[in-house]
Amino acid sequence: MSVSALNSGLSGLKAYSRALDSAGHNVANASTSGFVPQQVSFQEQAAGGVIANISKEGSSLASQDLSGTDLANEIVQSIQFKLGFDLSAEIVKTADEVMGTLIDIKA
Repeated sequence: MSVSALNSGLSGLKAYSRALDSAGHNVANASTSGFVPQQVSFQEQAAGGVIANISKEGSSLASQDLSGTDLANEIVQSIQFKLGFDLSAEIVKTADEVMGTLIDIKA
C-alpha cells in the first residue's frame, strides 16, 4: 500500500458518492412527468483512481405523462455503488494503517 493506493481509494469514495447522489436524484424524481434519469459511467484515470461521469443520454423513453426512471434498476445500481463505496473505504483504511506502521517503524 502506498500513497497512490490511498489516492485511488479516495477517488473511489468521491466517484461512488457522486454515483449514489445521482441514483438518489433519479429516485426522487421518479414520479416527475417527462423526467430523464441521469446515467453514471466510471472512467479510470491515467494516474490511478476513478471518476464518475454523470450524463442524461438519449431522448428517454419518458413521455410527458411518465418518468423514464426504472426503479428496479436504480435499486440494483444503488447497491452496487454502496458496495463500491465500502470497498474504497476499506482501501483508504488499509492504506492509512500501512502508512502509520511505516511511520512508526521509521520513528
